[in-house]
Amino acid sequence: MRRDSPPGLLLIDAEPAQAGLMSALAQRAGWRVLRAADVETAVEQAGRSDMRLDAALLDLWSPDEAAIRSVALLRRRRPDLPIIVVTAQDSVDLAVRAVRAGARDVVIKPIAGHRLLAALDHVAAAGERQAGELTPLAEKWSQALGFSEMVGSAPPFRRALDIALRAAATPATILIEGESGVGKEVLAQAIHGASERHGGPLITVNCAAIPANLVESELFGHERGAFTGAFERRLGLFANADGGTIFLDEIGDLPADAQAKLLRVLQSGEIRPIGAAHPRKVSVRVVAATNRRLSDDVAKGRFREDLFYRLAVVPVTLPPLRARIDDIAPLADHLLGRIAEQLGLSALSIDPAGLALLESYDWPGNVRQLHNVLFRAAIFARGGRLGAADFPQIAQARTAGPDAANDDAPVPASPAPGNLAGSFPLFGPDGHVRPIEDIEADLIRLAIGHYRGRMTEVARRLRIGRSTLYRKLGELGIEQAG
Repeated sequence: MRRDSPPGLLLIDAEPAQAGLMSALAQRAGWRVLRAADVETAVEQAGRSDMRLDAALLDLWSPDEAAIRSVALLRRRRPDLPIIVVTAQDSVDLAVRAVRAGARDVVIKPIAGHRLLAALDHVAAAGERQAGELTPLAEKWSQALGFSEMVGSAPPFRRALDIALRAAATPATILIEGESGVGKEVLAQAIHGASERHGGPLITVNCAAIPANLVESELFGHERGAFTGAFERRLGLFANADGGTIFLDEIGDLPADAQAKLLRVLQSGEIRPIGAAHPRKVSVRVVAATNRRLSDDVAKGRFREDLFYRLAVVPVTLPPLRARIDDIAPLADHLLGRIAEQLGLSALSIDPAGLALLESYDWPGNVRQLHNVLFRAAIFARGGRLGAADFPQIAQARTAGPDAANDDAPVPASPAPGNLAGSFPLFGPDGHVRPIEDIEADLIRLAIGHYRGRMTEVARRLRIGRSTLYRKLGELGIEQAG
């Protein structure tokens, strides 16, 4: 799209690293970017700035109503500004709710550069499309890989693929086990694509992300008026997957009540929405996944043994990346090819020094972390050949410990309460209790230092959301946020 002056983008994202990536993508394409951590701050900054704004890019951090309300709030405050929602939630329902709240378009993470820029140009073209029209979601989902495209020659990995491929042609329920980031969802997509149900829907459900009191309604649906707040009939995810496959990720986090209901569905092939007078037959193939050994949860009484055996008709275990170091080179080559296509670059490669650095790292975040590291390096690289200098986080992690570059890696327990090396005073020099804002700022600084700047873990331990944490960093004037 041609313009006489550079287009302006209002970028709203509380995650600095992610905001930096999207800002770099937009700026490379000629957009001027105004960044803010939340909607209120964004509206205030936009009011003070003389920058012309052609679009807003809003990160939708969760599927809950608070996140949806942020879309509606921005729409009310800036009704003239087209809104694009960026989200990691792979959900058609979420997309529809976002559009109803005022979004013009929805882009799914990981973000393909050319698709994001096309969406920006699309919504910025005044009068070319009606407000509220949703671009077909199928255009934005990452293309699923088939078994033949999955990269790796390590024997444990090839054995896992062979088992999954053989099982894909059968109606058997499959349980995929493996650490976070090893590619369980990618394998589930390949299983669906190789099955007789490939023409039907593939519905992905993150069981850990659904509130316990909403699990039954989300999975099996409800009738209008079935409970307070049930203003309309909801089909449920199993009904949406009828004729296809449902992928139940993090199945170990399913509450006990929902485990019993899921067992009945697997036994009978019927679902009964909340408030429904009669059950409904569905034909759904179930693929489940967990990042821990589900048999251990069964032994500890945290997961039903009968449901475990129903799910694990065919068990598949994907090995961690550290157990297949020889696969890093072909994996990096494959991922860089996809990243180059996403970013609209001619080619990307990695030199021997850069590859040696990657092969020396333990990869606690597995293939997902490798992809993110390569994607970030590609965004900021000056040329098409990546070297060791393009991976500063990995180089730092080798000296600080294998988890230092992974924001989601487990963190050691805090020191014993008797160790006051990291404590801070509760009373000021005048003998009076210090203001709560000062104590809160000291606590956040202490947590950031203790957890080595991993903001996900800091927010988790302080029991606040990441967006709340970043807002407090700004309010309290804490400069070093990791």
